[in-house]
Amino acid sequence: MPNFNVGVLGATGAVGQKFIRLLQDHPWFTIHSLGASSRSAGKPYVEAANWIESTEMPESVQQIVVKDCTPKAFAGVDFVFSGMDASVAGDIELDFAKAGIPVISNARNFRTDPTVPLLVPEVNPGHTELIHQQSFTDDGSGWIVTNPNCVAVPLTMSLKPLHDQYGIKSVILTSMQAVSGAGYPGVPSLDILGNVVPLISGEEPKIHAEPLKVFGTLKDGKLTHAEIPIQATATRVPTINGHLLSVTVGLHNKPSSAEEAIRAVKNWESPIAKYDLPTAPDFPIFYHDDERYPQPRLHADSERGMRTAVGRIRSSNVLDLTFVAMAHNTVRGAAGGAILNAELLVAKGFIK
Repeated sequence: MPNFNVGVLGATGAVGQKFIRLLQDHPWFTIHSLGASSRSAGKPYVEAANWIESTEMPESVQQIVVKDCTPKAFAGVDFVFSGMDASVAGDIELDFAKAGIPVISNARNFRTDPTVPLLVPEVNPGHTELIHQQSFTDDGSGWIVTNPNCVAVPLTMSLKPLHDQYGIKSVILTSMQAVSGAGYPGVPSLDILGNVVPLISGEEPKIHAEPLKVFGTLKDGKLTHAEIPIQATATRVPTINGHLLSVTVGLHNKPSSAEEAIRAVKNWESPIAKYDLPTAPDFPIFYHDDERYPQPRLHADSERGMRTAVGRIRSSNVLDLTFVAMAHNTVRGAAGGAILNAELLVAKGFIK
């Protein structure tokens, strides 16, 4: 089996902690270095981090001394995961890429760069070829790959079988987003308990734009974005984990019935199944026949949080089909998705 030393940037934050938990006992990746702000640098991780994960902090990282997020401090790593806040991620990730250290990021800073893959492995694995268009280093050793917004991931995953079979023409959705998506300490309790907040600032433009890059067509090294109008309403609801989406789609080729569309979802095959990646779920898209499902509390953690759940596909009175979808926002939609990206990049020879 391959074995790589990895670093985690932003290791003390909520996403950084999720990276650490998910990388514990990973068969390919070993945590070598942890980086955070100057407030934490120089301290053992157990002292630097306010651990908020639901499991104990792994003993293997407790005494790792946190470093500044500089390429020099991360000598010895094969690549880094970035769980940094977007306010600081851009310059730091760029420094690592220019130093010849690949960056697999959860931050939004490079998502719109035309040479940076916005990667959902089961949806657009071929977009990894964009790495060859990057020029952070002369020899191509330094590059950046990002994963999309935590709503764009389950949205593109759930649309993928329908897009393959019928072609997506337009999308209207409302996202019901868990409080963990706001980070820590997150939304004030008096704002969210027994309440729904009908706006998440800055969220809807990402939902409108990012799926178009994910569904884009790559030809001769140039990515052409899909032309799919998307109208999103992003809301915050009092659930802990799991973003639930209510989606209505218009299709270029209409199925004869909702049952036909359900079969298309159930029969869809993942294009990365052949790689047998450690973090890949057995059923990346799972259709629930029970119309009460999926539910965040019951299904967010299915297949270690990496599954996208779909249910209630039915004919629409407005467009063509409507359905619900759900995925764990901090696993599938953040750290777990980035780890799966890294595994695919190993399998395809970009990390070696």
